[in-house]
Amino acid sequence: MILPKVRDPRFVTIRRGGTLTDSDHRLLALWAAACAEHVLDLFESAQPEDPRPRQAIEHARAWVHGEVKMMQARTAGGHAMGAARDLRGAARHAAYAAGQAAVVAHVAAHELGAAAYAIKAARAAAPQDESEAAGRLECQWQRDQLPEAIRELVLDDQRLRNDICWSVFAC
Repeated sequence: MILPKVRDPRFVTIRRGGTLTDSDHRLLALWAAACAEHVLDLFESAQPEDPRPRQAIEHARAWVHGEVKMMQARTAGGHAMGAARDLRGAARHAAYAAGQAAVVAHVAAHELGAAAYAIKAARAAAPQDESEAAGRLECQWQRDQLPEAIRELVLDDQRLRNDICWSVFAC
């Protein structure tokens, strides 16, 4: 589980009673897509004929640009997570990262799901004695990609939800 029991109003859009602006919601989606895409090859090398995770990332970006509706992005995210179900290890986590990125259009707080699963993918792809270091490198890469406008929001969210996100954000 990557979502808290009580929704953080900072990740609920203003029109739904929270404080998240549409522009920051779009930045969260783009960042989540970048996190997922960074490890996508771990899925595609295992399942080269399955386009669902890549399509989910594309839908996340298309939603940001107003090219698809939220429900289309959310559906693509579900299909990417479906691609993960029969897999194990890095490929599974990479597909989940893509799915989480696409559903940011629906629930902004899924941004950490994309990032956490990408870190899990990087860890799983590394030799066992290098797993922790690989996870820290992936976490730092992700932080380097954060747009300034959402940087403090995401870093605080990582601090608050690290425990329910497999403690992957200690980098």
